[in-house]
Amino acid sequence: MDQVTVISGAGISAESGIKTFRDADGLWEGHDVMEVASPIGWANNQELVLDFYNQRRRQLKAVNPNKGHKSLVRLEKHYKVSIITQNVDNLHERAGSSNVMHLHGQLNKVRSTGPSNEVLHWENDLILGDLCSHGYQLRPHIVWFGEQVPMIENAIEEMFKSSICIVVGTSLQVYPAAGLISYLPKNSKIYFVDPKPVVNHELSMMSNELEIHALKATEGLPLVVDKILKSHGHI
Repeated sequence: MDQVTVISGAGISAESGIKTFRDADGLWEGHDVMEVASPIGWANNQELVLDFYNQRRRQLKAVNPNKGHKSLVRLEKHYKVSIITQNVDNLHERAGSSNVMHLHGQLNKVRSTGPSNEVLHWENDLILGDLCSHGYQLRPHIVWFGEQVPMIENAIEEMFKSSICIVVGTSLQVYPAAGLISYLPKNSKIYFVDPKPVVNHELSMMSNELEIHALKATEGLPLVVDKILKSHGHI
């Protein structure tokens, strides 16, 4: 079975009503990024960091998957679909996608600050005093700036297997995720869905067939999915 690999970013979630962290002025919800998304910020003010992600977690409960998320589920009837997302929400899963890899962590999970790195499912607010089974404070299960991206090697393996790649809702400017596209086989096709698509260095150097749809995810993804299915006789 052919594999379709999807690289998704903040643009697809924004259409569901999830605020993108980074505003035009470079602040995250009024905070400097290093205050709420770095090990230094955590060391300086754990309560502030916990409150920031508690607000994100509450917001996630109030939104739903959109047509973009749902259209990807249709591909699973005919392809092995692997979604590599830079998003920390669970909208892909809630839409019905069964193979989702979160590069930057997940809002609905927390992990221990102790040596066990114990990871727990978590739906409600996380506060000071919430401890893992070994007695260490729990923190958001988010990859902060300055931390390694533990799933990047797994993501590279998925790219190697792909016959089709869909890039949606991301400008592919943030590394290491931006470099994933360079690991695609030369005979694979790339669909790029973004209202303001920017061809990054890796894309510009590739010989793969590239089809750009300058559309929002809710408009472009259903079109791309229909096109893929039709071209292989599935609809």
